[in-house]
Order: sequence, then structure tokens, then C-alpha cells
Amino acid sequence: MKRTVGDIAIIALGAFAFALGINVFVIPHELGEGGVVGITIILYYLLDWSPGWSSLILNLALLGIGCRLLPKKTVGYTVIAVALHSLFLHLTTGWQVASDDLMVNALFGGAIIGLGIGLILRVEGTTAGTVIIARLMHKFWGWKISYALLLCDVLVAASSYFIIGAEKLMYTIVMLVVATKIIDLVTTGLNPQKSVTIISRQKDEIARQVSTLMDRGVTVLSGQGYYTQNAVDILYIVVSKKELPLLTTIVKAADREAFLTIHSVQDVFGKGFVDLQKS
Repeated sequence: MKRTVGDIAIIALGAFAFALGINVFVIPHELGEGGVVGITIILYYLLDWSPGWSSLILNLALLGIGCRLLPKKTVGYTVIAVALHSLFLHLTTGWQVASDDLMVNALFGGAIIGLGIGLILRVEGTTAGTVIIARLMHKFWGWKISYALLLCDVLVAASSYFIIGAEKLMYTIVMLVVATKIIDLVTTGLNPQKSVTIISRQKDEIARQVSTLMDRGVTVLSGQGYYTQNAVDILYIVVSKKELPLLTTIVKAADREAFLTIHSVQDVFGKGFVDLQKS
């Protein structure tokens, strides 16, 4: 229950940041946006329809389509996020900052929008719209959510060319790229961990160097080569991103024919990382 309340508080903060980015940096300077919000902004420019109401209606419709393919928790958090986002769009209408520089507005707008969406995604919610489509692309095709979202957003933003013109469309794309990078930072952290698997004939030397020089634990997994049918030991190591160059240097020095696979890890709990009892 305590965690749920905390998640909802984070969703509320994310929804507010998202709405603030739209009302302060996008609409006053006639920039575009991606996804459903981009569609609502186009409707606002053409028909003067309230972005808050049109966003609520379109997002709930898309949520109705995707709700069966998403976890119940995600659906519940998404309903809250959509409702709060629409509310904050109404409450922040007319808010402005004293800047007419389109690049500044694109950069800050992208950063604040990315922060808002990233916070919502981090607690397993979505902002509905193309975020649902991006999550489905991630689930079925393995696409990274942030880049699937960028593709969807750019396609929608491109359609605003005939309304905002080429120059502002280019600034809009800059804003979307910034938002994508910020979403990555928020959802994976400033220093994401890396899990590394190593197959090498010099496994003992590599493990010894990792333990001595890096003070990291090494797990030995048992495997078997399919073609040779020979048993093989596989080293499994988790390190921070900044430690990765040292690890690869150790492996190269011990065995230039070693086989490595490196994967990004969002959260790591246990000795040397985050205390499991505090998570």
C-alpha cells in the first residue's frame, strides 16, 4: 500500500511535468509534439479544441484497445496518469516563460516532457497514446521503449508540417530527441549497470583479475557447446558502466579469443550494489 501511494505521487509529478512542458514550451511557441498529444495540439491549432479534453478522450480510447495486452497494474496507473495529465493541462493553461528563443524552448520543453514521461514509465505506468503502442512493440518485437516511442512521435509530428511549417517542425524533432534521451536517463538511471558473460580458456586468470583489481564477484555457470558437445564454464559478472572498460581490458589482456556478451541492467540488488533490504 505504501509503495502504491509512492508510485501515484511519482505519476502525479510526471503528469504535471508533462503538462507543464506542453503548455509552457510547446503551445506558446507553436511547436508540434508526437503521439496523441501531438494530435491534440494539431486540433488546438486548427479548431481551438481544448488539449486537456481531447487528450483525455483519445487516450482513454487507445487504453481501451490496449488494456487487455497490458498488466492490470499498468492499466490502473495509466488511467491515473491520463486523468492527472488532462487535469494539469487545464490548470497550467496560459503559463509562460520569458523566452522567445525556439532552440531554448525546444531543449527545455523536451527535457521537461521527457522527465514527466520517464517518471510515469519508471513506476510501470504509461501516458497511453503512443506509449501503449511503444510498450506493445517492446513486448512483441523487443524494441527499446524510448526508441519505439520516438518513431511513433516523429511520424505524428511530421504530419504537423503543413500547420507549423518546416522550421518549427525541425525544432520539434530536436525536442523529441531530447525527450527520448531524458526518458532513457530516468528509466535506466544515470549509471546503468552492465551484466557481462564471458567464455574463455583463460577463465581462471580473468576471474582472478576481476576479483583482485575490481573487487567484483564472479559467478561461474556451467554450459555446453552445441557443435563440440564439450563442457564449458561461463563467467557471469555485473559491473557499473564506468567499470566496463577495465573489465574488457582485463579480458583482452588474458585472452584475445574470448567471447563476451554485454547487456544493460536497469536494477541490481545485493552486495556491492543496492542493499536488498532498502529496496
